Amino acid sequence: MGEIEFRLPDIGEGVVEGEIVSWHVNVGDVVKEDDPILDVMTDKATVTIPSPTDGEIKSIQGKAGEMLKVGQVCIIFEVEGVPSNEDIEDDTEDKITEIINEETKEENKPVSVKSSTHLRKTGERVMASPAVRKKAREKGIDLNSLQGSGPGGRITHNDLETWKEAGAPVTAGGPKKIALNGIKEIPVIGLRRKIAEQMSKSYSTIAHFSYFEEVDVTNLDELRIYLNKNRDETQPKLTYLPFIMQALVRSLMKHPNCNAHYLDEEGKVLQFEAINLGIATQTDKGLFVPVVKNVEAQDIWQSASEMIRVSSAARDGTASVNDLQGSTFTITSLGKMGGLGATPIINHPEVGILGVHNAKDTPVVINGRIEIRKIMRLSSSWDHRIIDGWDGAMLIQTLKSFLENPATIFM
Repeated sequence: MGEIEFRLPDIGEGVVEGEIVSWHVNVGDVVKEDDPILDVMTDKATVTIPSPTDGEIKSIQGKAGEMLKVGQVCIIFEVEGVPSNEDIEDDTEDKITEIINEETKEENKPVSVKSSTHLRKTGERVMASPAVRKKAREKGIDLNSLQGSGPGGRITHNDLETWKEAGAPVTAGGPKKIALNGIKEIPVIGLRRKIAEQMSKSYSTIAHFSYFEEVDVTNLDELRIYLNKNRDETQPKLTYLPFIMQALVRSLMKHPNCNAHYLDEEGKVLQFEAINLGIATQTDKGLFVPVVKNVEAQDIWQSASEMIRVSSAARDGTASVNDLQGSTFTITSLGKMGGLGATPIINHPEVGILGVHNAKDTPVVINGRIEIRKIMRLSSSWDHRIIDGWDGAMLIQTLKSFLENPATIFM
């Protein structure tokens, strides 16, 4: 028997430390190679660290919320024999790179659970990434009951979804009873801490002003319905948001000062030609802002498809680092929740944000007559240090004109 000191591996270019989000193991646990042992959040992504070896956990270093530096000992294993620490660490870094890349690639693979190229024999070890194992545990799926469609029989995320859709038995957890006089202490760590830090920085450093408007989207809704009825099987169903994205591209081109970052510490503004729209997305883990890149180069179907892809990836935890970086302007949609208005907080260092409310049938006066029209409310916030009230209002008025006359969006 021997001991291995496992150090936090390099988990991304430029990353020097990570925050412990959660441990999947305790001292005394016996683990197999590739079992998930630790979730670490960096400035770029949350990564599940797989076990580099079979062995028993002798000690772990650090609690949830604490920081670990790359190269710092985080866990000690007792193992059969004494493999090289260097080999162990190199192998783990390769696995982490594979995990990060795999999560976005395998979503597009056609999967058939019933016909797999590799049939696992009785007693043969299940092959799956730590992220897949974690999702299987959360969904109550026994990986031993699946045949993987990945290389060498590796179980993928699509295998889990296909198995679930096929009606396979899933362990159901009953509702937990909570004492009404109890107090639940929830540490603010991981993504929640990042959100808190970002919101505090945005609100404390940016001089916000907000501007509200109503938009008649009756004609836009008719066009949306027509396009959905006549779309082909390769085209996604259109919501209002892809139209707003396309109209916002045209509006930002007319008001390029709004498509910018203000680097206040450096005292300069970066004004972008590319229009990369962040789409605020609520997930089980908190608020993410995946990014649709170069919307100016896309048609409405491409915008809709890419928006669905990055939003879905954010919700199911498979978004890549690239999917979550590089926005130049952000849209936040309250969807069916509606509301009369909001004061969205700017995604620092951007200089503006657009809040979209739901469209409602509303009585309005047109030429002295009351008509029922579909009215959508828009709430916007601007960095008043860089964007004057007139400029922010003019962008929203330009956007309104495009949305109320939807043919002009495509001219």
